Amino acid sequence: METEPVVTPAQTDPSHDTAWETALAQLDEVAELMGLAPGVHAILRSPKRSLSVSVPFRMDDGSTRVYQGYRVHHNVTRGPAKGGIRYHPEVGLDEVKALAMWMTWKCAIAGIPFGGAKGGVAVDPKELTRSELERMTRRYASEILPFIGPEKDIPAPDMNTNEEIMSWIMDTYSMNSGFSVPGVVTGKPVSIGGSKGRAGATSRGVMYMIFSTLKALGVGIDEVSVAIQGYGKVGGYAAQLLHDAGCRVVAVSDAEGGLYRDRGLDPEAINRHSREAGTVAGYGGAEPITNADLLEIDCDVLVPAAIEGVVTVKNADKVKARVVCEAANGPITFEGDKILHDRGVFVVPDILANSGGVTVSYFEWVQDIQAYFWDEEEVNDRLRLIMERAFDEVYDLAMAKGLSMRQAAHWIGVGRVAEAHLTRGLFP
Repeated sequence: METEPVVTPAQTDPSHDTAWETALAQLDEVAELMGLAPGVHAILRSPKRSLSVSVPFRMDDGSTRVYQGYRVHHNVTRGPAKGGIRYHPEVGLDEVKALAMWMTWKCAIAGIPFGGAKGGVAVDPKELTRSELERMTRRYASEILPFIGPEKDIPAPDMNTNEEIMSWIMDTYSMNSGFSVPGVVTGKPVSIGGSKGRAGATSRGVMYMIFSTLKALGVGIDEVSVAIQGYGKVGGYAAQLLHDAGCRVVAVSDAEGGLYRDRGLDPEAINRHSREAGTVAGYGGAEPITNADLLEIDCDVLVPAAIEGVVTVKNADKVKARVVCEAANGPITFEGDKILHDRGVFVVPDILANSGGVTVSYFEWVQDIQAYFWDEEEVNDRLRLIMERAFDEVYDLAMAKGLSMRQAAHWIGVGRVAEAHLTRGLFP
């Protein structure tokens, strides 16, 4: 017999407001710098559409649980909406709006014909069995069904979601369509239309951005030490790639804690430990540190690859890294970013640094539409060319106009979206 439903609302956390306020502050700043038309500025400050949905589903014991879900389209002027879906207990509408806005600029900077979207469910997936997770995912997909489609909005994996979850969304959409629609999501298994090279694309893109930065600064790859906060899908693989390329990865961390070893860590050994223990914490070959400690490690390159708002006015003056490469979305607050810039820290902004994932998602979408697939080497080569070109455009503009890399990246991204708006005109 079914029990009373358990309603789990989204958690409230000031950090979500901070993410949205940070996104707006970044837009407002660059709008003033570039003299953006007030009407276009006003349009870009507001998401095109926001959907909040109830996600009821049956638990294994027959009870019903209800979570809150979201999907936001920030802008679709340059093409279909594109953005990930995250599962986290603190997902909220303001956070999703901020992430969707950043996706808009990210796609424009990379020259990809997509607009920005984002979605999520306020849930801790670790509390669900696999069958419960599948039922919840399919119900969420059903609730956002009118929003998504290969020509409207193409979701992808994000925090706590993966290719299996994308396959469930694809199947749900396809069953409602009456035929297979592989192009409705990206980041899915290769066996059902996924792209080779997609799984590690964000990490590989971060590596390309670090290499481009080091080249611009005249520093050799084998001369740098790297600290990575967030040893997950992005940070963990980035650690391996950077280690293999000759960098010295001196510190890593996850939600449970971190590790530091001045002579460098072995990602393969840490991976083995993490698979067994479920965390990098407790690895015997290094000194234990906290996530807060990692941000202040004496290193050449800091890679925040976890959550938003970890570098703030409270700790920005303690960051010792020469370069900060934002693998996560919004890890530095607006005011924290100003402090780093004033101190001469070279920040590679998230909308440039972590665009490798959406770039290869674009490749996957193109391959699905054509039903013609590329090998991994071709995917990686195309990714490198697009990201290196984007870095050069941002860096050249920053140097020419005396801007920070973030200001220059927003100038290019916002400028391209604004140009599209002005070219298309305002309907009706």
